[in-house]
Order: sequence, then structure tokens, then C-alpha cells
Amino acid sequence: MDLRKLKTLIDLVSESNVSELEITEAEGKVRIVKGGPAMVQAGHQPMPMQAAVAPAALAPAAPAPAPAVPEAPKGHTVKSPMVGTFYRASAPGAKSFVEVGSQVKEGDTICIIEAMKILNEIEADKAGTITQILCENGQAVEYGQPLFTIE
Repeated sequence: MDLRKLKTLIDLVSESNVSELEITEAEGKVRIVKGGPAMVQAGHQPMPMQAAVAPAALAPAAPAPAPAVPEAPKGHTVKSPMVGTFYRASAPGAKSFVEVGSQVKEGDTICIIEAMKILNEIEADKAGTITQILCENGQAVEYGQPLFTIE
């Protein structure tokens, strides 16, 4: 399992209500336990090796600067229901689901959030006009992060 995938799994567990996650793939098995050290096992060996990763080893060297708090937008804010990658269109080069000024009805697809290789369609939870798009295409988003403003 590559390190990017492992880091993504660790981040997902740390940011969710999940306390333990175990994934088995052809190249090995990974078990992540929140609040304790992560255990990584390599497969294809009679006696699997175990390596404990200390939580301090996964922490960034210096704290990231606090993002500037933008002014609260007017209207209804559509927030991200999950951690993932924000996409405005169904495929690269395809037309965006919505633009600023687009009229949407409740239930219309307004974007996609990719989480763990699964594309999740995000729907408008209110009818109105898109007045702001608050994320860039391909940007990583957090749970509860504002995506759109609808008036």
C-alpha cells in the first residue's frame, strides 16, 4: 500500500467518529486505531511483520497558519457532507454542474466529492440561484466546509 493512500486513511480515521479501521488488500493488511498507535502489517510472509507508527511521527513539523475567516455569506450555504476532493463537473473537460447565476431546484446535482475513490454526487438542499462557488475544482474539502451559497 502506498504512503499517500495510508496517510489518507489515517486522516479519514482521525477526522471521523470511527475508532478503528482495518483494510486488507493483496499487498497487505492495515489496521488503524484512533487514540493508539497504528499497526501496519505486510502480507505474503508466513509471519507478518508489524511496525508501530507513533502518532507524533504523523504530526506536521510546524503548525499550519490559521486560515483567514471570511465574512459570512448571505443566503443558504451548502456544506460538504464529507472529507474528500471537490469537483465541479462529472469528468475533466466536461461542463460544470452549476455556475454562478445558475437556477437550481432542491435535489439537483451541484458537484461531486470524491472520497476513497468513490464519486459522491452532492445535491442542492434548497431551491434558488447559485450566488457563490466557495471551492476550487480539485480542492480538498473538509466535513462541514462551505461549498456554495444559494439565494
